[in-house]
Amino acid sequence: MDFSSIIDLFLHLDKHLEIVAASWGIWIYALLFAIIFVETGFVAMPFLPGDSLLFVAGAIAAIGGMSLLTLMILLSIAAIAGDALNYSAGRWAGKKVFSWESSRWFNKEAFNKTNEFYKKHGPITIVVGRFLPFIRTFTPFVAGVAQMSYPKFAVYNVIGGLLWVCGLTGLGFLVGNHPWVKANFSLVALAMIVIPSLPAFWVFMKHMMKSRF
Repeated sequence: MDFSSIIDLFLHLDKHLEIVAASWGIWIYALLFAIIFVETGFVAMPFLPGDSLLFVAGAIAAIGGMSLLTLMILLSIAAIAGDALNYSAGRWAGKKVFSWESSRWFNKEAFNKTNEFYKKHGPITIVVGRFLPFIRTFTPFVAGVAQMSYPKFAVYNVIGGLLWVCGLTGLGFLVGNHPWVKANFSLVALAMIVIPSLPAFWVFMKHMMKSRF
């Protein structure tokens, strides 16, 4: 496997997960842990698969390819630890982050929107943000920049991490083994990722419209 193939596998593991799970055996859990941890722990990595990866992993667990309980435990730890690291980075960066310019490693616009959302809705943003791609990687970072106390952050981090991981893997497990779902897996995967995030998306868009007008 050449380098470009490895990168493609890492970035689009949700599309290749069934094959990888069969060939990697128990090491698939380590790979999934690493991707979820990096996707939630580093502001520069919002493009990694998150929602779709969790849903597909749960669906594969439904046909015996992986253990649902193991997935829920390990990936919840990864998501919570990733946000904790991101929060620490935000506390370290502090207010000077507002002077950073947008680059390939830092999306200033996404940061500003997340910061405004946080100012409006407070710590619940940490939970809601879990279900919003791109915003997800900025919510713990913004909480750190805002100097939220760690004990308070930890409570919302754990709640959000458990809801996100257990909710999407559990959803995949419940519907993934149905014959119709197997035949229309791409469509169902998209729907099951979009539908749970609609309430959070609605709150976010409502806030954006108010801030414009």
